[in-house]
Amino acid sequence: MTDGPKRRGRPSRTTGPDARTRILDAARTEFAERGYDRTSIRGVARAAGVDSALVHHYFGTKDEVFAAAVELSFEPALVIPAVLGEGTDGLGERLARYFLSVWENPASRAPLLAIMRSALTHEAAAKVLRGFVLRRLLERVAEELDVPDATFRAELAASHMIGIVMLRYVLRTEPLASAPPERIVEMVAPTLQRYLTET
Repeated sequence: MTDGPKRRGRPSRTTGPDARTRILDAARTEFAERGYDRTSIRGVARAAGVDSALVHHYFGTKDEVFAAAVELSFEPALVIPAVLGEGTDGLGERLARYFLSVWENPASRAPLLAIMRSALTHEAAAKVLRGFVLRRLLERVAEELDVPDATFRAELAASHMIGIVMLRYVLRTEPLASAPPERIVEMVAPTLQRYLTET
């Protein structure tokens, strides 16, 4: 038994910007729910209601689909250079508060957690995440810092915040997991300030 001829009159389901958006949304959901290893191009296509060839057409390989999903999930973090652009006074506090606000939001936290877990267990996912974090985030942060070793300093600040993410949101270690975000900001801000601005 065959599937029969493809339906006509619903091109938006198979092509065009709408299809690309649905593929990207489906990919983010699939990676979040299944992890990197168990997510397939075919599964993403099925979830998006398109043919797998269309996924390849828009995004190429599974790694490239994952990279696009990473970029979509980290989109709020792309605001960080704007946070830095407000000047160095209070920079550590603004950065800590903004970073925690992204992770405290359930809508952004779920896909970000999935990406972090995938990167911890699969080298291809880790490579994609490293490339994105280095190219799109840390290099842009470093460009805004008028200090020696700006990239190194940006990496130190990122490592500090990622450590908090691991303990608070992934491992859920107490008392950090249930601490009020403002308390964390209060404790972390001076260290981030020192990383990013002290010469």
